[in-house]
Amino acid sequence: MLILPWQAAGLVVAIFCVAVSVFAADELSPEQKLSRRIDELIAAEWATHDVTPAPLADDAEFLRRASLDLCGKIPAASTVRDFLSDPAPDKRERLVEKLLASPGYVIHATHLWRAAMIPEAQNEMAARAALPGFEAWLRSRIAENRNYAEIVDEVLTLPLDQGDVSPFAQPDRPTPAAFYVAKEGKPEALAAASARLFLGVRIDCAECHDHPFDVWKRDQFWQLAAFFAEVPAAPDGTDSLPKKEGVPGTIRIPETERTVSATFLDGQPAGSNSEEDIRSQLARWILSPNNPYFAKAAVNRLWANFFGLGLVEPMDDFSRSNPPSHPELLEELALAFQKSNYDFRFLARAIAGTQAYQLSSRQTHPSQRDARLFAKGAVRGLSPEQIFDSLAQAVGYQQPFDPEQPLNFNNDAVRQEFLATFENTAEGSLDRSSTILQALTLMNGRFVQNATGVEESRTLSAVIDAPFLNDGEKIDALYLSTLSRLPTVIEKEHLLKAVQARSSSPDAFADLFWVLLNSAEFLLNH
Repeated sequence: MLILPWQAAGLVVAIFCVAVSVFAADELSPEQKLSRRIDELIAAEWATHDVTPAPLADDAEFLRRASLDLCGKIPAASTVRDFLSDPAPDKRERLVEKLLASPGYVIHATHLWRAAMIPEAQNEMAARAALPGFEAWLRSRIAENRNYAEIVDEVLTLPLDQGDVSPFAQPDRPTPAAFYVAKEGKPEALAAASARLFLGVRIDCAECHDHPFDVWKRDQFWQLAAFFAEVPAAPDGTDSLPKKEGVPGTIRIPETERTVSATFLDGQPAGSNSEEDIRSQLARWILSPNNPYFAKAAVNRLWANFFGLGLVEPMDDFSRSNPPSHPELLEELALAFQKSNYDFRFLARAIAGTQAYQLSSRQTHPSQRDARLFAKGAVRGLSPEQIFDSLAQAVGYQQPFDPEQPLNFNNDAVRQEFLATFENTAEGSLDRSSTILQALTLMNGRFVQNATGVEESRTLSAVIDAPFLNDGEKIDALYLSTLSRLPTVIEKEHLLKAVQARSSSPDAFADLFWVLLNSAEFLLNH
């Protein structure tokens, strides 16, 4: 049958839809059913926009991508070897399950949600001081697979006194109090952060005046802030904080004589005679299945973690002027997340199991250029944590643990210095870029220099000293340790010549290791 050029894209999409529907519905798990529904909706958009999707990623590309997205670091070389040699057709699904059950998932998910809840910790010492207790609390909740609604409820309803929000407070127990410390106990900061994080709404643009582009009014912002009016303010020696009235759930708008009462964003006032305290009422409203924002904001944030771009982008800007790229998909994801009882792992399994997530990042057709159509894997810069933890994995660096500080997960001075250098304020992972200082840190920094030295690097010394590996196999081992793949035929030919021209000396392999760790490929999630 002759296929005309204009028919080609539709045929590819049709084949894609058949490929994701090969099993009877009653044989699929809820996650698999959601995976296939996601693919159907994505493929429908491709058909609408005449898009030819990229081919599926090969096993090495998928393994690296899933490991970085779920555990925040590249896989071990032995894991890569085992995965590439595994002939089982369900090995990708089993890999995702293994990653979700690993400590690496708990650590990485903690990093992601801590960064979302307390972005101030990047450059504010007071917030950073409270992190040990927060991270201990959050890790325990994620390790127990507590659902997202429970986690948010615990944050919003946390009992507080002035000591809990004091600058540089050092918690001696797991607690989410750092969320309030980072916002200095200010009602307006807590309202803005809660709206962005838990509702995906940028109502803070209405703090000083009615929102110029959206429906939010200044009174609505302060009515939301009134839910936090009774939070103890961090002492700062100034009179700049909004005046808290004697009646719970009321607040005076700064520079005015007007007082407003706590009111939900749907216009319903909080119950002044309710037995619940005012923040508990807010939590109940936010977490209600009838709330149009909560589940959508959560799944959009998780989607962005896997695809580098939210269905609504920026991910915390749900507004009339910023519609989702795939409205029906967002609705169905939110509903499925609710039905799963807000289970992070359920949604991760479903997204990672899609054909859309498993597409190659190599562009094979001009129609794949629009990132919002998800027609190829997104090429993303790694976060600072992902860079360091992947370096640590590649070179065999073991991070220290201080038993006298069991709540402190950030006591690795080498890691903290590295993260400070690689701090990146880009709003999305697709926008991450490297600075000259960061490039020099990788090329000449003490950590990388030691890690690629013949005497210091565990990985390098193990490869060089292995009597059972020939030169080609040593090159393979360094590629597997760094880029999570084997070298191409051409790469291996050139490298063998280069290594053997230097009599296969240890320094020749050390230089190759350094080059691989400093390559653009190592710094990208692809």
